[in-house]
Amino acid sequence: MSMMRIGGLASGMDIDQIVRDLMKVERAPIDKLKQKKQLLEWQRDAYRDMNRLLDALDKHIFEGVMRQSTFLQKKVTSSNENVVTATSTPSASNQTVEISNITQLATAARWTSESAIQTVGAFDPNAKLKDITFLVGGATPVNLTSSLTVKLAVTDPNGGTKNVEISVDPNNDTIQSVINKMNQHIELGINSFFDDITKKVVINKKQTGIGASIQVIEGQELFQAFGFTATLNNFELTGKTDGQNAKFTINGLETERLSNTFTINGMTYTLKNTHIGTVTISSTTNTDAIFNSIKSFVDKYNETIDEINKKLKETRYRDYQPLTDEQREKLTEKQAEKWEEKAKSGILRGDSILSNALSSMRQALYRKVDGVADGFSQLAQIGITTTPNYLEGGKLIIDEAKLRQKIEENPDAIYRLFSNNGEGNAKGIVRQLRDEIKKTIKSIEDKAGNTLKATNQYIIGKSIIDIDTRISAAEDRLKRVEDRYWKQFSAMEKAVQRANSQSMYLMNAFGGGAQ
Repeated sequence: MSMMRIGGLASGMDIDQIVRDLMKVERAPIDKLKQKKQLLEWQRDAYRDMNRLLDALDKHIFEGVMRQSTFLQKKVTSSNENVVTATSTPSASNQTVEISNITQLATAARWTSESAIQTVGAFDPNAKLKDITFLVGGATPVNLTSSLTVKLAVTDPNGGTKNVEISVDPNNDTIQSVINKMNQHIELGINSFFDDITKKVVINKKQTGIGASIQVIEGQELFQAFGFTATLNNFELTGKTDGQNAKFTINGLETERLSNTFTINGMTYTLKNTHIGTVTISSTTNTDAIFNSIKSFVDKYNETIDEINKKLKETRYRDYQPLTDEQREKLTEKQAEKWEEKAKSGILRGDSILSNALSSMRQALYRKVDGVADGFSQLAQIGITTTPNYLEGGKLIIDEAKLRQKIEENPDAIYRLFSNNGEGNAKGIVRQLRDEIKKTIKSIEDKAGNTLKATNQYIIGKSIIDIDTRISAAEDRLKRVEDRYWKQFSAMEKAVQRANSQSMYLMNAFGGGAQ
């Protein structure tokens, strides 16, 4: 049950203001606790920002200079890209190839109905099959009224054969729906269509090269209705234009391929046009791409240590403590933002976890890697050194000319320097760097947690819980103190009121009111 509070009606005193002033003094320790909690929360968030920064560097390394393919990128040129283009797999050796006398390109087989679809009466391509009377050969009426199964055996140019069955329902199917059913069997590798101008059906084989065939095992009457003359020669569909192979000479050897795109010794070529003459294809190390990958890593590393160094050296303004609720009410929003910017500054100044991280990261990068080719076992040997300005905290700088020379000389050795999968001193520098990054991330998570950790699972979180407990206890005590003040002032008001009443009574009793 709450106590009734009596203001200063009897005494004339502003009891509300007196109690508020007294409670300000009593609340000061709670404000200190809340400020301490806010500092801890800012520190936690600042640590987590550093972890996000380190995690971004770790991913950048993994997706870039840690991958062998990064250092095996090839640059392929063609002396005539209108005739031949090429690409190279990373593992392929550098090579120069001559392709000449491209006498024919590979084409795909095609089957075209020899005659237009003919019907009795007006032809409606959208009509159900049961409603169409086809004229086979231009003379024999044929009605497709019963359900039938079409069995096809389609052979690819490489000799592989696929067999499918297609159900045709004349009550529901149209010419187009039957064609759609054939196309939906992607394993057949065909693309069919009906041309409403010529009224013919065309079936194209997707794969190029000679040797493709279509056998109609069952359902010949459907194809005859579609204008194909017959299915003779072991059920082979008529109207065929055979595919052909690409024919050309490579490095003096006359040869042919089923497709215009083919791979030899890790180089994939694409023939675009016939050509009598020679086209030279050259594959070389893509120095630009490899250099850019290394530069991207160096830039990301420098950006990361620069941000960490800023936090370690950031000025701490100890006169700017977190604002209390009362202080915030007296400031504008912009003034409060500027104050908090100062209060947050230097929250990680001189932090030992981050200082140790920078030191271990530098050691990982500057060391020598055992088992790597001479001249490639340290960063300095390939043109990457530390800036001479010690204030920059160990940033890396690149001698572009030297690094490009080393890339052209032995890109695989640079990969070994960066990512050699060894133990101890044989471990590549970025593998060791990632190990140090992971250790730092773990140390920070132990202290500041992450979004997946409960508050009681990390050091700062436990401190926050302890402060919350102390604040709660202090708030309870504060309520009791405030109630006690009000009880005391209420008792005083009652006493003053009684004294005033007694004084008035005495004045009236002794004729204080007579004229």
